[in-house]
Amino acid sequence: MTSGTADFQAAGHVRRLTELTETLTRRLETETRAFAARRPQDIVEGLAQTQDLANQYRRESALLKAQPALASNASASDRMGLIKATQRFEAVLALHAAAVTAARTISEGIVQAIAGEVAASRATGAGYGAAGYAATADGTAITLNRSA
Repeated sequence: MTSGTADFQAAGHVRRLTELTETLTRRLETETRAFAARRPQDIVEGLAQTQDLANQYRRESALLKAQPALASNASASDRMGLIKATQRFEAVLALHAAAVTAARTISEGIVQAIAGEVAASRATGAGYGAAGYAATADGTAITLNRSA
């Protein structure tokens, strides 16, 4: 393979990875806005696309890491474009992760509250204790797997 061919392939790979990074960044920005607007249901339709883009990004990044010549043979402007796209991606990814964590925490809190209410409504008498007072059974085991 000639140097010109290697440079052409390197430029193509770096440009492809830059475009993929920018596309994935835009998807994550859209999802982050949906979480901020308290509308996580708006992202459900595009989840498969986001996962596909993330998998492509992971494969392309792994290839670049395994074959650093792909980047070193690309032009300085192509490499700088990839660096800038990656920096922006990492910033957006951090915001997206925080939004997902917040949504998960809220969802888990809601599930815990509902499970607590169900457990309270299912609690039935379990007989009388030593002091002569009615004891209550804990319905939590039936209602909630606490490791969830």
